[in-house]
Amino acid sequence: MPKISPFFVIGLCCAAFYPRPAEALITPAAKPKFAYKDASGKKQSVEIVDKYYPKKIVQPFAKVDPKIDPKLRQAATIAQERAHAHSLSKCWHYVKEALVAAGVVRSRPATLLAKQAGQELVNNYGFKKLPVSDPYQAPVGAVLVYGATSAAGHVEIRTQDGFVSDFHSKTPSRRPLIGVFAKT
Repeated sequence: MPKISPFFVIGLCCAAFYPRPAEALITPAAKPKFAYKDASGKKQSVEIVDKYYPKKIVQPFAKVDPKIDPKLRQAATIAQERAHAHSLSKCWHYVKEALVAAGVVRSRPATLLAKQAGQELVNNYGFKKLPVSDPYQAPVGAVLVYGATSAAGHVEIRTQDGFVSDFHSKTPSRRPLIGVFAKT
């Protein structure tokens, strides 16, 4: 029979009874839940919201309207790819370029001011003013035109998750909405 060293036995005992770090023994606390019964009598539960988020919750994704020209959705994608993080004050320029690149319009619109964009799109390029007064309800690819009393105004295209011109934003412009325009 092989001889076992007493130091080996003492070493095994020390290893077995060596205190472990406290964090390994702590189990993660379960998130508190609110329990209720729904209309059918079935028990349901949801996590309790315990944090305040100061930023405004953005509206849901935009809808794709099959009646609208698919080239407008392509224009929205092109504008989104070319957009910057912040405004360059060239919104109408970037929207014009996206509309031309997608083939929505054959020639570059000539108006200089963004607030005149809607009228030119209707008169010269076959766009129609949609019966939409909430920018969040505009379909993907729609051109939103905003007015201003002493400024050039603003133009942007509705994307799936926001609005784009020379920059991308999750929220629409705060200027007064003149109209929502699209080609059908």
